[in-house]
Amino acid sequence: MKKIAVIGAGAAGCFCAAELRRRLPEAAVDVFEAGPKPLAKVAVTGGGRCNLTNSFEGIRSLAEAYPRGERLMKRLLRVFSQEDTWHWFESAGVPLVLQEDHCVFPQSQDAMDIVRALLRRMEGVNLRLRTPVSSVIPGPSRTLFVDGEPYDAVVVTTGGAPKGLPLLDGLALEWVPTVPSLFTFTIRDEGLRSLMGLVADASVSIPGSTFKADGPLLITDWGLSGPAVLKLSAYAARYLHENGYKAPLSVNWLALNEADTREILQETAAVNPRKQVSNTPPAGLQARLWGHLVHRPGIRPDIRWAELGSKGMNRLVSILTQDTYSIEGKTKFREEFVTCGGVALSNVDPSTLESKKYPGLYFAGEVLDIDAITGGFNLQAAWTTGFTVAQSIAEK
Repeated sequence: MKKIAVIGAGAAGCFCAAELRRRLPEAAVDVFEAGPKPLAKVAVTGGGRCNLTNSFEGIRSLAEAYPRGERLMKRLLRVFSQEDTWHWFESAGVPLVLQEDHCVFPQSQDAMDIVRALLRRMEGVNLRLRTPVSSVIPGPSRTLFVDGEPYDAVVVTTGGAPKGLPLLDGLALEWVPTVPSLFTFTIRDEGLRSLMGLVADASVSIPGSTFKADGPLLITDWGLSGPAVLKLSAYAARYLHENGYKAPLSVNWLALNEADTREILQETAAVNPRKQVSNTPPAGLQARLWGHLVHRPGIRPDIRWAELGSKGMNRLVSILTQDTYSIEGKTKFREEFVTCGGVALSNVDPSTLESKKYPGLYFAGEVLDIDAITGGFNLQAAWTTGFTVAQSIAEK
């Protein structure tokens, strides 16, 4: 009987264990988990609804979804894709729904349905909770020792590991330093924060860099959040870390270029020449936000569109397309927080995710230097890499 150890009972580890159980029913599969519950993060992700994958519609290049690891994911998604994920969970008794934003959720909107489906498929696996692993050591004849216990294969799925991975300290593996990704921005502008709860479809960028993201932007009591900010934090994760999470932030409130923005403002002025600028927001902007934006470049609150002039129009175009604030730090949503970095992809065979130096040692999930923007892409990476490893072990 073959013995297989899976270290970490998160999404990748449990999915891998479920597939190992299906493919190798006679094997002894042990899943080690330091915490008291399996799939704890899955249970709370997506606000407790579990955005388990994405249709990938609107993703022109995989790098848009995976700032790190896009080449490997492009290869592995041919093995286990988002469509395969949909089929896997529906065949496990979880009907799924596709939202307009291309995110996929359980029809019940309950993450526990995903947790229960995985645990059902893991029946027969030895789940060893509250059992942290301190070392993985290679032995003779491809044997690997997990805290002194011999195994034929070991799968490391310990997640983001923000403090590194001490259990692998004795192995010659390249480790990419981990830094946070998917966090929100602290901005200490009282005028902006007074608009707490307001959502706008906008574009955000970091001036002087190539980092840019589009999508819903949420104003909070601490600054800015929403998909646009979370995406930008993923793209610029290392840049922001290197700069102490302090940087300028430019907001394009209509996500349009200057010419199109000017045209919208001119149309508004033509229709409302005798109305006050501050009381007549252009199409696509909420009145509260417009009032804040008009105030920022020093436009008189009582000025009418017919009195605005070219200089005033230029100021409005500038504030709508390049409204600049200062990022003063990061915050995070506990359920969305991930890290970039981890086991360098050069350490593993890209077809099997087996270590090139240590036969029988595999890696899956966030412990690898793969991470994604919000929207179900990180969980898809977990399912895909977990499946790849299980298939590779079974074929051997």
